[in-house]
Amino acid sequence: MVRYNKTNMKLYNTADKKVVELDLEKTKPVKIYTCGPTVYDYPHIGNWYTFIRYDLLARTLRASGFDVDWVMNITDVGHLVSDADDGEDKLEKGAKREHKTAQEVAEFYGDYFLKGIKRLNFSEINHLPKATDYIKEQINLISKLEEKGFIYKTSDGIYFDTSKFPKYAEFAGLNLGQQQAGERVEINKEKRQESDFSVWKFSEPGQKRDMEWDSPWGIGFPGWHLECSAMIQAILGQPIDIHAGGIDHIAVHHTNEIAQSEAAFGSPLSKYWMHCNHILVNGKKMSKSDGTFITLEDIEARGYSLDVFRFHVLSGHYRSQSEFSWELLEASKTRLNRWLEIASLRWQPHATNTGDESSISESTTIELTKILSDDLNTPEAFKYIEDVLINIQNYISDLEVKSVSEFFEKIDSVFGTNIMKLTEDISEEQKNVITERNKVRQLNDWAGSDKLRDKLLSESITLRDTPNGTIWSRSI
Repeated sequence: MVRYNKTNMKLYNTADKKVVELDLEKTKPVKIYTCGPTVYDYPHIGNWYTFIRYDLLARTLRASGFDVDWVMNITDVGHLVSDADDGEDKLEKGAKREHKTAQEVAEFYGDYFLKGIKRLNFSEINHLPKATDYIKEQINLISKLEEKGFIYKTSDGIYFDTSKFPKYAEFAGLNLGQQQAGERVEINKEKRQESDFSVWKFSEPGQKRDMEWDSPWGIGFPGWHLECSAMIQAILGQPIDIHAGGIDHIAVHHTNEIAQSEAAFGSPLSKYWMHCNHILVNGKKMSKSDGTFITLEDIEARGYSLDVFRFHVLSGHYRSQSEFSWELLEASKTRLNRWLEIASLRWQPHATNTGDESSISESTTIELTKILSDDLNTPEAFKYIEDVLINIQNYISDLEVKSVSEFFEKIDSVFGTNIMKLTEDISEEQKNVITERNKVRQLNDWAGSDKLRDKLLSESITLRDTPNGTIWSRSI
């Protein structure tokens, strides 16, 4: 594995508002925490965009010679519909919608998410903790905040007093003095400041929730922001190296995490913060009412593989606002098939396997990792790969199998693509069809030739007649 000095990995740090060189210890795993799904419904492709970009971060760090200790949480309680402190718990809402218990809803969509990360070929996520498995730790965190005087009680819960944390507005650049009541959270007249947030919500009197626990302050459930702080402290310790999430987390969720974690433990929560931009459909956020709430199943129902979807996501930069359309997905499919066509060249009769070292497997793979290490620059990495693919095609008459295979193995490793698997050798029967087609072409039997070509096309194998002979490639 190629290893670089720690200064070679760069990332846009939200706290600094610029791209910085990461100061990471080579002798220890890079501690990463990424905000995961709230398991009350199917995740839409915007969620998967963000999750795939987390995976790119972990893969790039590993390719750069770092070990990674990656935590992604699963929120199965406490996330209210307002993303703040009011409204119905999303799990309880899902339970009413499906006439199930909140636990049943969480288990179903939690299992769906775990299957999804396998379907999308994620690398290893070292820890996938659920919020409900860390209730004790969350209660202990509130107790620590209480000891230090950071919380107060209202009729509906326990709140963090943001006036006691002077740096509260710094991370997101908030101007709390100019904010209108209810701009960030729903209006609660008992709160001391509009920016104060709940760390524990009480169950409503006379009602029993599916998910509620006893605590020193009363029966209820933890605030949404609390779980991340508690899990980070319990699993990774504080500070961690990189905390990642969507840009919508900056102003509320991550700002609140920083406040409660740093108030409780007296040290920075994370050295670096990575945030992924939104994806839009028809220029707007996805919405069920607009018919633009798109899932993985919708992708597949349109005839696209999830390999194409992952490839499409990675073609854009994580900090750029992405637009999704079926036309753009089709363009990504065409682009990926071009890569598959070049990868299939390693099986052609003119390819050699000398076992010699090649510049394709040395300098090109090093350069690819260096490009990705500069703020995960996937558009530039894709452009570089395609320049190499042109070079491979230009040397088709003297193609060295080992170097081409190693290059595509590197691509699969850093991007999570399945190019090597998708371009496995065709069967002997299929090779015989190509041989037979070449014979009928020599007899000028063009109808017979087209029939044999169509047979292979139905098996997702395309043919191209060149001066070097007939070349096949797989497509998806």
